[in-house]
Amino acid sequence: MAEIAPTPDAFDIEVGTLIVGAGACGLIAALAAHEAGQEVLVIEADPVPQGSTALSAGLIPAAGAALQAEAGIADDAARFAGDIQAKAKGENDPALVAALAEGSAGVIDWLSTRYGLPFSVVSDFDYPGHSRRRMHGLPSRSGAELIDRLRATVEAQGIDLLCGRRAEILYHEGRTITGAGLRAPDGTRETVGCAKLVLACNGFGGSRDKVAAHMPAISDALWFGHEGNRGEALDWGTALEAGTRHLGAYQGHGNVAHPHGILITWATITEGGIQVNREGKRFWNEAQGYSEAARVVLAQPGGEAVTIFDARIAGIARQFEDFRNAEAQGAVRSADTLDELAAQLDLPADALHAEMSAITPGETDRFGRLWGETRLAPPYCAVRVTGALFHTQGGLVTDGSGRVMAADGTPFPNLFAAGGAACGVSGAGDSGYLSGNGLLAAAVLGRAAGAAAL
Repeated sequence: MAEIAPTPDAFDIEVGTLIVGAGACGLIAALAAHEAGQEVLVIEADPVPQGSTALSAGLIPAAGAALQAEAGIADDAARFAGDIQAKAKGENDPALVAALAEGSAGVIDWLSTRYGLPFSVVSDFDYPGHSRRRMHGLPSRSGAELIDRLRATVEAQGIDLLCGRRAEILYHEGRTITGAGLRAPDGTRETVGCAKLVLACNGFGGSRDKVAAHMPAISDALWFGHEGNRGEALDWGTALEAGTRHLGAYQGHGNVAHPHGILITWATITEGGIQVNREGKRFWNEAQGYSEAARVVLAQPGGEAVTIFDARIAGIARQFEDFRNAEAQGAVRSADTLDELAAQLDLPADALHAEMSAITPGETDRFGRLWGETRLAPPYCAVRVTGALFHTQGGLVTDGSGRVMAADGTPFPNLFAAGGAACGVSGAGDSGYLSGNGLLAAAVLGRAAGAAAL
């Protein structure tokens, strides 16, 4: 349980900057703090850093990055900020949106050139809501690779990383944080004093009570994030009278292979795929995005759908390690005809034929989806999917440097939050989630929070 308490008489150890959480946000914050000359300790509850980052595709959107320019993609922060606000219906803090958009290119360039992370731009398909191709990922297109490379980089820099320690208490004197109380797996406790604290411990999706309280529409969804995301940052912030905002914002995902529990890239849709329910009927405009899909898919009979695409699209999707794993586990079905595909998935073949025939290239369908010129063609592919809750925002209000703001609008002197612990730029619900927003906030705010001087 997350608690706050007065400063003890003495701490077991003391550091300059203490970072709670070793996901992408915490590790990036550690690199930035170390580079700024700070003495850094990162603590992580898991035996090995992973978090929700490891469950994602590990893609970070960035506008105006060097790799974009090399790929011939013209982009800038203003366009990116406009895309973020358009997806969230203008519900975000404009200053925070600007800070993230303007910092996006710098963080990718920094990780690429300073630390040698081999990013490249996903240049063969579009993500919903992005007006330019700006998603940057590592070769495997997996968050597990991103975490592993960041951890190895942190270790190579000689930064202390202590795993198997869960922060349970924040010590404070008024609004000044003085340290944290940790618990080891064997139950023993230790205290760490610090001059600066960065909360990089993600949101509260692993707490079913908090999810039900703040986002009841998605409370019955499969929780696909890390079970350690219990909302400690929110609990500490609330106890310290920090400001909170958009606690109902979340990223859903309506394309999780079922029952395999593997994320299927939305390229299966954006390149021309469709979703049908158990009756073989389409039920919405799939082009809206995978976060919106979670609720819509869950509302179908049995809370599931079938995503249908073809071999051409499968070739694009295969750049993602998750998709390759799904194929290896038999989640991806294929057939030379729609009748064979329908039989494999127990779908009414006549309904499936009718839906495919109703799609006219270059025209807008009855759901408002505008189709491209390329039709699905045999061999066909399909995955049975369900809707999931992938991550929530911790909701702590911060400025553009990640400094936590109190409810009265004044800043805490030495408390920072970033990534899932902070209020991000997904608006107030699920419809404002722009692909990559979570890792964007983790990378940009994490870097800013780590580098910030007191």
